[in-house]
Amino acid sequence: MSTGTPGNNWRPGASRHAIEARAGLLADIRRYFAVRNVLEVETPILSRYGNVDPNMESICTGDLEALYLRTSPEYAMKRLLAAGHRDIYELGRVFRAGEKGRHHNPEFTMLEWYRSGMAYLDLAAEVVDLVRFCAHGAFDQWAVKSVDYRRLFLEHTGLDPYFCSETELADCGAERGLAAGPLSHAEWLDLVMAQIIQPALPGEQFTILYDYPPEQAALSRIRADDPPVAERFEVFLGQSELANGYQELTDAEEQLRRFRFESRLRQQQGLEEVPLDLGLVEALQDGMPECSGVALGVDRLLMAILKLERIDAVIAFNSDRIQ
Repeated sequence: MSTGTPGNNWRPGASRHAIEARAGLLADIRRYFAVRNVLEVETPILSRYGNVDPNMESICTGDLEALYLRTSPEYAMKRLLAAGHRDIYELGRVFRAGEKGRHHNPEFTMLEWYRSGMAYLDLAAEVVDLVRFCAHGAFDQWAVKSVDYRRLFLEHTGLDPYFCSETELADCGAERGLAAGPLSHAEWLDLVMAQIIQPALPGEQFTILYDYPPEQAALSRIRADDPPVAERFEVFLGQSELANGYQELTDAEEQLRRFRFESRLRQQQGLEEVPLDLGLVEALQDGMPECSGVALGVDRLLMAILKLERIDAVIAFNSDRIQ
């Protein structure tokens, strides 16, 4: 009988120790939330709606009725919040097309949770607390530095991310050996952050980066400062991006506007059109409580705890080992 795959690809890519450590980590996460009365929920992996974010591609099942594998449980969890649940979390698999590399696999484990009445920077502090709890002392001595996006960008590039031009960003990249084709202002900010600033973060430190330019808002609320800022944060464990959180947008009209804007961007970039999740808009219209929410990469956390360099070392069967 033919196996269809030569060699030893039937074997897991992760060691027995890593597989057992994963089980321990998942148990620790559940213990952390149990004592804080945060409810574990399960939401569908399949959806009739893809993700309209042009920087994130959904995987479509290709059945007669096109269904998409979720890129995160966010939309369904927000429907639960609007239905009356308050503090909730989900621990499960999510899927993103085209994501493969040292820190990426098309199928990975995400922890997402929402805290009603908790401010987004308090939630960022809770991320650090959870990581330390799950790491059993590994990161207890690491410092925590909170810095706003604008200040960190200025420190590393000399450019103000709110007012610099695409040309200035391209010149900054070229000076540091970073070249790219024509990019929008938002795309340049992402690239400079990922390729220049993030690798320069201190190794043994939690960095909480907060208050992003509005064009980086994603699904976060925008605060009317001068200039306005998106109430968003990211937590970096050393140089590794670990978690991304928001003071959540609760305005249904603004949510629909952002959906339509991203849909137009997809069209302009020649990407596949995906249907908008109007169920989320309806949930916001009905009323979602003021809350903060965050998504954390469980595989990346396990990599950091075990001091491993590749995501396939902590996943039993990565995309190369699918049978």
